[in-house]
Amino acid sequence: MGRGRVRGTAGRRGAARAATAFVVVGLMGGCSSRDSAQDEEWRHNYCSALGTWQDTRNASAADGSGVDADDGQSAQPSEPGIAGYTVIAAAKRLDREGLDRGGSHILDDTARAISGDMTAEGQAVAYCDDSGFETLMNAG
Repeated sequence: MGRGRVRGTAGRRGAARAATAFVVVGLMGGCSSRDSAQDEEWRHNYCSALGTWQDTRNASAADGSGVDADDGQSAQPSEPGIAGYTVIAAAKRLDREGLDRGGSHILDDTARAISGDMTAEGQAVAYCDDSGFETLMNAG
């Protein structure tokens, strides 16, 4: 019987240690840099770049030139121009830092958006809305 009690005590100690480790990991996660000033700056940079890309794309479409205002080259859906590359670089930073929200995949959404996928663009814009930077987006 004494052995059974030792095993039970050891089992309880193991469970207590596991629970303590779980709580510590949870607390450390809560104290991480998420939503730090740096994270907000990266989100702002991304949303600003996305808005600039939208403006550039819309200006090119409005004047009918088919020319990307950033580089003077013929704009193709698969060639995003400088504004597209800038927003992709900003999306890579968000992806690298794990700053996706609500199950979004900001890098994938952004890459598809600059290739002409309106649904993906809507998801990227929603990310900025959720981040508090809706005023940087093109209204239409």
